[in-house]
Amino acid sequence: MNRSAIREKAFELIYSLEIQKQEDLQEAVDLYIENNEITDKNAQEYIKDAVFGIEKNKEKIVEQIEKNLKKDWKLDRISKIDLAILKLAIYEIQYKELPFKVVINEAVELAKKYGEDSSKNFVNGVLASIVN
Repeated sequence: MNRSAIREKAFELIYSLEIQKQEDLQEAVDLYIENNEITDKNAQEYIKDAVFGIEKNKEKIVEQIEKNLKKDWKLDRISKIDLAILKLAIYEIQYKELPFKVVINEAVELAKKYGEDSSKNFVNGVLASIVN
């Protein structure tokens, strides 16, 4: 499984957690990995790290998103898909110190695949604002 495919799996789980709040995050992650038959140890590690890392730093990540929205935008106006993409990308940039150009490109690709027509521009704009 390549890094993009692993990132996509992590996004799918983060998105599902946005929709259905889970009491037991560990159980949700284990169940997702089992149900999707993810046997690659690197993939399992990355997914767990992303989900628990986002949860641990949730307030700071959400604050970054809110700070970089246009003036008349509020967090609850963002689609759950875009929110999940932004959380993953911000976590990767700020906490995993991955190259921001790579992360933004991957986030835009996820937005193109899963989001609305305007998602790719929205995600790109918010992330560009954060790294500047």
